[in-house]
Amino acid sequence: MKNARPAIKLFAALSGALVCATLAGCAHAPSVAQSGARLTPATSVTRDLTRLPPPRGKISVAVYGFRDQTGQYKAAPDSSFSTAVTQGAASLLLGALQASGWFTPVERENLQDLLTERKIARALESPKEANAAPAPAAMPQLVSAAILVEGGITAYETNVRTGGIGANFLGIGASSQYRVDQVTITLRSVDVRTGEVLNSVSTTKTIYSYELHPSVFKFVNFKDLAQFEAGTTRNEPAQLCVREAIEAAVVHLVVQGLKDGRWQLKDEKDWSDPLIEAYLKEDGALGARGARKG
Repeated sequence: MKNARPAIKLFAALSGALVCATLAGCAHAPSVAQSGARLTPATSVTRDLTRLPPPRGKISVAVYGFRDQTGQYKAAPDSSFSTAVTQGAASLLLGALQASGWFTPVERENLQDLLTERKIARALESPKEANAAPAPAAMPQLVSAAILVEGGITAYETNVRTGGIGANFLGIGASSQYRVDQVTITLRSVDVRTGEVLNSVSTTKTIYSYELHPSVFKFVNFKDLAQFEAGTTRNEPAQLCVREAIEAAVVHLVVQGLKDGRWQLKDEKDWSDPLIEAYLKEDGALGARGARKG
């Protein structure tokens, strides 16, 4: 027993140092939450969206709304009245349409605010004296949209896949758990003149969450017990997942419109662009493209 005491003391010292280090790390954790504001990070599809070949001419597009049609709320105890997905999807869609370089978005979601400001501007430009000659109209007309983009967040499935794994040996072990949710976006373009639905796209993005939990449960001597636990959880932001699904839908909408001849590339050589080829292959449209070019 005398020979075992140094090892026991060493183990106890190491365990104490490990606990202190963990507590010190936890003490610094709030500093991450207090970091300054920064630009929202790009998604994995943003690069594809901004690298699309240029069009022959930009298309004016209007978005009147892009609603949450899932009917899903956050699970308790967060709030039974808080929705599971963002309610600002229309703003994300407008940003994606503009970033693509293919569309010129026009304001329609808050059209009444825009019309009110135009009335105020016209009133300020009008002559103040009753017998003064009318001033020429300096305000340009509103731009009409060529197509409407409609749709919404159509599904949010929770616990699509769950699982975990753990192991323990002589009181020292670790366990992990994961959960996969899924969000689905539906997007369609509509011809303003005829009301015809030109193209319809549906994209799906998984939302991944996991938890890692190491632990130590050990008797350092007959009466003393050393216990150590830690844990970390990572939840993929649902807002970024919705944004990525919307951006992917916009890219597919552009490629499908090219395949169907709805709009055209500035340079026909861009048909061989690897990005266009990849999305055409994903849409299963390579054969249709060959038939169209032939």
